[in-house]
Amino acid sequence: MKQVRLALMGNYAMQFMARGIRKVATKRGMDLALHTTEYNTIDLDIINPASPLYDFAPDFILWHESTLALRDQFYAHAPEDRESFGQRYADRVRGHLATLAAAMPECRIIFPDHSLILEDYVFGHFGNKLPSAWQYQVVKLNHLLYELASETDNLLILGGNPSSASDILDHPLAVTADLHFSLPYIDWLGRQALGMIESRYGKMKKCVILDLDNTLWGGIIGDDGMEGIQIGSLGIGKAFTRFQKWLRELGQRGIILAVCSKNNEDIAREPFLRHPEMILRLDDISVFVANWESKSDNISRIRDILNIGLDSMVFIDDNPAEREIVRRHLPEVTVPELPEDPALYLPYLTSLNLFETATFSKDDRQRTRQYQEESKRRLLAASITNMDEFLNSLNMRGRIGPFSEVDVERISQLSLRSNQFNLRTIRYNTAEIREIMQDPACETFSVELSDKFGHYGLISIVIIRIREDDRAEIDTWIMSCRVLKRTVEHFLMNHIAERLRHRGVQLLTGEYLPTEKNGLVRELLPSLGFEPIGENTYGCDLTSYPPLNTNIQRNDHQHQ
Repeated sequence: MKQVRLALMGNYAMQFMARGIRKVATKRGMDLALHTTEYNTIDLDIINPASPLYDFAPDFILWHESTLALRDQFYAHAPEDRESFGQRYADRVRGHLATLAAAMPECRIIFPDHSLILEDYVFGHFGNKLPSAWQYQVVKLNHLLYELASETDNLLILGGNPSSASDILDHPLAVTADLHFSLPYIDWLGRQALGMIESRYGKMKKCVILDLDNTLWGGIIGDDGMEGIQIGSLGIGKAFTRFQKWLRELGQRGIILAVCSKNNEDIAREPFLRHPEMILRLDDISVFVANWESKSDNISRIRDILNIGLDSMVFIDDNPAEREIVRRHLPEVTVPELPEDPALYLPYLTSLNLFETATFSKDDRQRTRQYQEESKRRLLAASITNMDEFLNSLNMRGRIGPFSEVDVERISQLSLRSNQFNLRTIRYNTAEIREIMQDPACETFSVELSDKFGHYGLISIVIIRIREDDRAEIDTWIMSCRVLKRTVEHFLMNHIAERLRHRGVQLLTGEYLPTEKNGLVRELLPSLGFEPIGENTYGCDLTSYPPLNTNIQRNDHQHQ
């Protein structure tokens, strides 16, 4: 991950926030450059183009305003003006966002909401229905901020709280040191902000690997049988049911669910098939591994099937010994220290906020099905010894076309989340993708793939920038690792060469920018016929480019 430039803006003393964020960033190995604006100068820093904020040129701004100070502003207005307080506040934020976006279009603003502060009860609970009351306006301005974030690419809302509101405020420190929040809350806020930042650079959890006995249900299926396990509406079974409901929501959001259990497979599958109160079913599980081998070996096997990094996996098991073994052998895997009481599983895991994300698209809902289909492909591959024979047996069909509006979210998601098959690891949000789509000097390519087992969805994107009449360069080349060794690169390169020659381009150049994770594409350009022209830089003479062999048939989707 590249160096991240983070600016802190607030209307209270921010030095403790800066210290906490530096500490967390160091622990996570994040290369962080930090800038703290002067005390309570938010408006001046934004509207003044010569302010140090713009000289620093941050990638992210953590804009945190004290709700205690906000309440003072509220009461400074005459009672008849208070009904419009929330709207005026949101309008101010909207105007500042536009200024920041114009000056620093790639900067993202992380804005903690104001929903955590205790009501003042001037009107008691009647204030919840009185537009001129403080608590009414706080809820309203938060709602307006959430709406603003949904329509504004550069605004990210940090919401939620780590504990009770009384633990968030520190009234004595607010008086003596102008520090309006408790130190534990400031630390929590910094961790959440860095988690949001990491997700924008593709560092996120993608898979939950689940034990079964006393994790998804109470009891041991092999000993207690179907009638003896605890799940459903009675007793402790409710805790496991609630836990499964949450897991199902994660699966529908696009988090991969896998099973890793020490069990006979037929016995382990039985509750998923026959228990009437099971929430999760086999259709919710992408990879199901149940045997008597070590869980660390089985997790590695699941990793190989899914083709994702170990650091994107979370392993959940009630057994402390199994957790420790996995931590020792697979330290990259996140292994939460699950509480002993199953009733605490869900509140503990949700408090960790392990599944921060920067994007969400319709393709995420298909992820479980896609990985189940991939398991079938791997079984077929194991039965065929000739690779070419295997690829031909898949009956693959590919469709290539320019970026389209309907795919903007998925294209941005590939840009933000892909780390391994990513030639230059340049990240683009949806607004930037749309700008590229409108740029006549850019050629864009998106690839969809299907075979006899199903549809992979949109699995690769390429952005080419035309630099001169007869020259172009590769800005971005990203591909999902699910389609490795399917000859997608050959299929795509043949089409790129054809399209660029049509535009009169004779020389296509590209560079490989190495990161900790993208060694997979180190030899991509040479494998496609590019010749070295500098360090990690290559060129391809399109006038003599020979089409590469591919096992993919083309469904025409012509460029416009």
